[in-house]
Amino acid sequence: MKILSRIAALAVSCALTAWTPPAVAAPAAGRSADAAVLALADDYFDRFLFPTYPTNATLSGVHLYDDKLEDLSKASIDRQVAALHGYLERFRALPEAGLSDRVRGDRELMIASIQGSLLSLEVVRNWRKDPGLYPATITGSAFSIMQRDFAPAAERLKALIARQRAMPGVLAAARANLVDPPRIYTEIALETMDGSIGFFRDDLPLAFEGVTDAKLKAEFAASNAAVVKALEDYAAWLKADLLPRSNGEFRLGAETFARKLRYDEMVDTPLDQLLEIGMADLRRNQAAFREAAKRVSPGKTAEQVMADLAADHPPPAELLASFRSTFAGITKFIKDKRIITMPSEVPPILRESPPFMRATTFASMDTPGPFEPKADEAYFNVTLPDPKWDAARTAGFMAQFNYPVISNVAVHEAYPGHYIQFLWMHKLDDRVRKMVGASSNAEGWAHYCEQMMLDEGFGQPGQGGTDARAADMLRLGQLQDALLRNARYIVGIRMHTQGMSIEDAVKFFVEEGYQSKEVGEAETKRGTGDPTYLYYTLGKLQILKLRADMEKKLGRGFILQDFHDEFMRQGFPPIRIVRRTMLGDDSPTL
Repeated sequence: MKILSRIAALAVSCALTAWTPPAVAAPAAGRSADAAVLALADDYFDRFLFPTYPTNATLSGVHLYDDKLEDLSKASIDRQVAALHGYLERFRALPEAGLSDRVRGDRELMIASIQGSLLSLEVVRNWRKDPGLYPATITGSAFSIMQRDFAPAAERLKALIARQRAMPGVLAAARANLVDPPRIYTEIALETMDGSIGFFRDDLPLAFEGVTDAKLKAEFAASNAAVVKALEDYAAWLKADLLPRSNGEFRLGAETFARKLRYDEMVDTPLDQLLEIGMADLRRNQAAFREAAKRVSPGKTAEQVMADLAADHPPPAELLASFRSTFAGITKFIKDKRIITMPSEVPPILRESPPFMRATTFASMDTPGPFEPKADEAYFNVTLPDPKWDAARTAGFMAQFNYPVISNVAVHEAYPGHYIQFLWMHKLDDRVRKMVGASSNAEGWAHYCEQMMLDEGFGQPGQGGTDARAADMLRLGQLQDALLRNARYIVGIRMHTQGMSIEDAVKFFVEEGYQSKEVGEAETKRGTGDPTYLYYTLGKLQILKLRADMEKKLGRGFILQDFHDEFMRQGFPPIRIVRRTMLGDDSPTL
């Protein structure tokens, strides 16, 4: 769902500038063990990460490199690999002995993050096989300048022009780098090209129309036209040249898949056992859905109830308003039931998803970076159907936005899900925890909140609901989304490690995940390039186990709000690190 984070991650993993790693320096005499780790982390961020990945710096709120753009050339990637190996050695050379619990976790986070980046660059190598990486990089880079008023418009436009002048070079690097990509990757890239071109042609000029400097606007018109032309040429090259020779393999294979999980999520459970865990949760949620369906519509099958549920959605033109209307009831329940401390009363801004995001996401939360000093707006993006679609395709798309699911998505993206976790991240004083984390924590937390809120009574009569049937409808919406995440979990493992076909993956989303065909197709496409998107269900199950273990440990002293607040204080690292702090041991996370 978090497409902006994906763009930043792609840039972080696969793009680099000409950079020479600093010489390895010994820790200063008398420096504490903690200080040595944190100083090296600062060195990594300030001397490598931000100057090497300017878009990531902008998104993080560091504006020293707003006029720079990622270099995706092969020579630059080779330099990055060398630099990352150097940092890996330096972090490993810092002993664990004498570290506080939190900084021990920071050291683990840095090592695992670097290992994950090296796996991406040296083994997965999307820079050689994903043609969508290159337009996504330049579009995300421009969008990071446009979307927030962190500086006057004229100043941001100057930075954008500088970035745009380097953008045709990124697309040229794509032609040099791409070797036998998977056909599905090239098809997805082609599907997104109209959105990317339209973004530069239509959205960017509109965003900066208030700039009055005629010379600056003329420079922008020229640089922007060059980018549009380069993208149009790239799209034509994809279709005529690259697509016919796109016969590569998107599947990671079991070994690489397991390594990615180990580095990104700190999960080393064998894949066959993970699959059993996922299937068991899928079956539990299917059974719960059938039971709730019987209560809602006795005599109807689960499939019939699902069809009724899918048809109960607002018109597309009222979708954003429908999301907005959920906020007051959800936040009141959180406060009344003492679910979690909310650091701010300011709500996120609801808007339609930007054009280049719409091919692979339905909803997302776009929050300002952890170091953003001025532009602190958070955006709740919702993808609307394309007005050019026919009625059948629009209905299939809108099936995912039935009223109960709208409430569930609002819980996931905003309250108390991603938006609340983002607000907590700004309270942290640990730079590593602000920058480095795990999807199984961030997405696991948001997915956990969906179930937790209903378990605590949200939507029941007197708690935001009108009657028992309305509460069951909310539960059906929550379970429909849970089954979607269950299907991602199973499909990701099976497609990338067991040879599941794209057609069978779509079928699994429809028949086992209770989704529409349109959703199944979009989710399968996502899974080809986001192989470990099992992290929603994986993280949710880990958090539920951590909570159960904390309840067992504390007994009557367990307080839900205290548990949630303490979970937030840890940042968003893998649950293994959170467990060690909160439970004081290294017991299994699953």
